[in-house]
Amino acid sequence: QVQLVESGGGLVQPGGSLRLSCAASGSIFRNNVMGWYRQAPGKQRELVARITSGGTTNYADSVKGRFTISRDNAKTTMYLQMNSLKPEDTAVYYCNRLPSAAYWGKGTLVTVSS
Repeated sequence: QVQLVESGGGLVQPGGSLRLSCAASGSIFRNNVMGWYRQAPGKQRELVARITSGGTTNYADSVKGRFTISRDNAKTTMYLQMNSLKPEDTAVYYCNRLPSAAYWGKGTLVTVSS
């Protein structure tokens, strides 16, 4: 059974921080490249960070230096530490493998506003 459950979103002021979590089923997590995606209102979903099973990471230019992706393979859980948040980071954040599976979780809403 495929499971992707995102959590940790909320309302934060510009410059603030949030830590997102993704609880995934082993079938989608184990040995796969995993990623955090986001979809802002009126925009297409985009990949913001990815991590291999061995821990190699890549980031979109828009978040580089501010976001940190990590994973716990034993817990099949992935994280996204977001610092120095900007209003343009406002979006629903999703986790999935790469390439993405057909199934998507509900996501977690991040709102950056004063």
